[in-house]
Amino acid sequence: MAGLSDQTDTAVEPATTGVTVRDGVDLAWQTYGTGPRTLLLLPTWQIFDSRFWKAQVGYLSRHFRVVTFDGRGTGASGRPTGASAYSNDECAADVTAVLNATGTERAVLVALSCAASWAIQTAADHPDRVDGVFALSPSCGVSVSQPVRDAHAFDERLDPTQGWAKYNRYYWTEGDFADFRDFFFHQMFTEPHSTKQLEDALRWSEQTDPQTLVDANLGRLGCDGVVCRSIDEAAQRVTCPVLVVHGTDDRVRSDAVGRRIAELTGGRLVLIEGGGHGLMSRSPVQINRLIHEFATSACAPVIGSTDRPTEPTTWTFAPSRRRRVLYLSSPIGLGHAARDLAVVQELRRLEPDIEVDWLAQHPVTRVLEAAGERVHPASAWLASESTHVEHESGEHDLHAFQAIRRMDAILVHNFMVFQDLVADEHYDLVVGDEAWDVDYFLHENPELKTFNFAWMTDFVGWLPMPDGGPEEAALTADYNAEMIEQRARFARVRDRSIFVGSPEDVVPDSFGDGLPQIPDWMGKNFDFAGYVTGFDPAALPDRAELRHQLGMPQDERVCVVTVGGTGVGRPLLERVLDAVPLARRAAPDLRFIVVTGPRIDPRSLPRRRGVNVRGFLPDLYRHLAASDLAVVQGGLTTCMELTAGRRPFVYVPLRHHFEQNFHVRHRLERYGAGRHLPYEEAADPDALAAAVLTELDRVVDYRPVETDGAARAAAMLADLL
Repeated sequence: MAGLSDQTDTAVEPATTGVTVRDGVDLAWQTYGTGPRTLLLLPTWQIFDSRFWKAQVGYLSRHFRVVTFDGRGTGASGRPTGASAYSNDECAADVTAVLNATGTERAVLVALSCAASWAIQTAADHPDRVDGVFALSPSCGVSVSQPVRDAHAFDERLDPTQGWAKYNRYYWTEGDFADFRDFFFHQMFTEPHSTKQLEDALRWSEQTDPQTLVDANLGRLGCDGVVCRSIDEAAQRVTCPVLVVHGTDDRVRSDAVGRRIAELTGGRLVLIEGGGHGLMSRSPVQINRLIHEFATSACAPVIGSTDRPTEPTTWTFAPSRRRRVLYLSSPIGLGHAARDLAVVQELRRLEPDIEVDWLAQHPVTRVLEAAGERVHPASAWLASESTHVEHESGEHDLHAFQAIRRMDAILVHNFMVFQDLVADEHYDLVVGDEAWDVDYFLHENPELKTFNFAWMTDFVGWLPMPDGGPEEAALTADYNAEMIEQRARFARVRDRSIFVGSPEDVVPDSFGDGLPQIPDWMGKNFDFAGYVTGFDPAALPDRAELRHQLGMPQDERVCVVTVGGTGVGRPLLERVLDAVPLARRAAPDLRFIVVTGPRIDPRSLPRRRGVNVRGFLPDLYRHLAASDLAVVQGGLTTCMELTAGRRPFVYVPLRHHFEQNFHVRHRLERYGAGRHLPYEEAADPDALAAAVLTELDRVVDYRPVETDGAARAAAMLADLL
């Protein structure tokens, strides 16, 4: 059963979980955070469970104690039958029951759609339990005409069934319930580029059966003998603060409903111009900020009553401030950290007085701490992107595009950490090296930009995998189109767009059907720094001396095997270990150094004669430069370090990883570097051993890798200080 028992969609783990029983119905709840005041995020209509709050839970639980629960008929809660079990009175009573079960004396109630009725009723009947009501896209039974929907009766057989005529009990139970769900969620998410929100809603709603939804609707509407109290009357009895937020393009319930609720309760109304019904998913940053502002204001008298002295507020006269840089380095692998450190070192040569803070997470923090860099304490709040990627992976298989799409709650959460930081502290420049969350949500909320912003990346363009078919091609094109539109509309968000590479490194492909060619668009929208290796190959000692310094044997050949900074590459390490005996049988002088990286325990791998298993190596590039051969996963940084060091290597891209299979492979082919080996071949010990032996003594003739990329990138950044 989905719901609270399956919280893979959230960015944070619950502090406590439980089930309370009211009148024989299980109500499954969870709490997050330990703030001084509680927010109760109410369930909504029984079409899906409480996972729809996934973009709010992480951020709000850093500031408040947050309680969620699956509404009756959904998720891990019970599924009573009959319309009377789903009346507004029953659902409102569930709210109080969960407050009691979680030991919550008072709370701010946050409600979406029809749950606004339950929040208003609870606030009217139990004013001592409710500090405030935040009503998002309310769909209450107030006296407001909705002609488009009111023209179609819910409880009568209708023909034809087009548009809102599909909102009908007989179409649900005897017609095409899946078609209704598709129609309804397209009305809920009217904003362009809402493919992920639609996908989530359709997936979550698969756990809802038509009859439960019929019962819920009959109970809410007061049919089948169910008595419904007047929401108008209850709204007028509400005495706590009320904030109503409604989209002007809400096609489920127009903003006239929100206006009426605000009028009846004496509350404040915020209209989201062009917003639809699912604002918590489609405009999560704005909704999170509104909830936080409202809850802080509603609870101010209680929160402010403390005997502890408050910390003084300090403000520094702007001309006296030291210039500060906040650097965000992507945690997906370790390559970003190496190049970012190189760029910062060059930037300090140009601007010696700057102060650099890093907002980063494991495993990047391992590299930064080893280099003596300052990792900002706010980094501890970041949700782990590496863990998410590892959970998304299969056997040497990572659908990178879909993994990032499914990381949306983490990206919202991490952006809110960033936004809190830059709101509290002054930074002259923010550098985002593939910090997808910051770049995307700044374009969605450009008014939040109060600093110069530089964006760095080594690839541009989401590309579909061949077996994804037309559907994946349409999705990647939609994501690309949204990015192109954002840049055209809000070019001021990025003060510099830096491509880590040369124009020739850009894949000669299109962003999608009807969209520009990637190289053409890149030429107009990016500056090119050249590749940033993170080290100068000419500065390394000769290979004999380097091998001596690293303790490598001089009279044996050495193959270094490495799979980057996440745990995704474990299957490839195991396949190499399977091939070791075969390779060493043909080449007895061959030794292997297997580098697991920071997220794979070296002790967890099987032992092999002739193999030295190592963990995290901060100077891995030195081992690669000293090797006779390398077998690697296919990430750009490691492959380019080998290219710069002019070492032979075999690279095995992750299956379904569009960046490794298209962007990285194109770049390597331009340099004439490495041998591409599909995992299907690498999984065969004989084929892998043969590839190792063939490449072992290959004399390479690669295109030289530029050595001034870090300096060029730093000069571009220095212009913004």
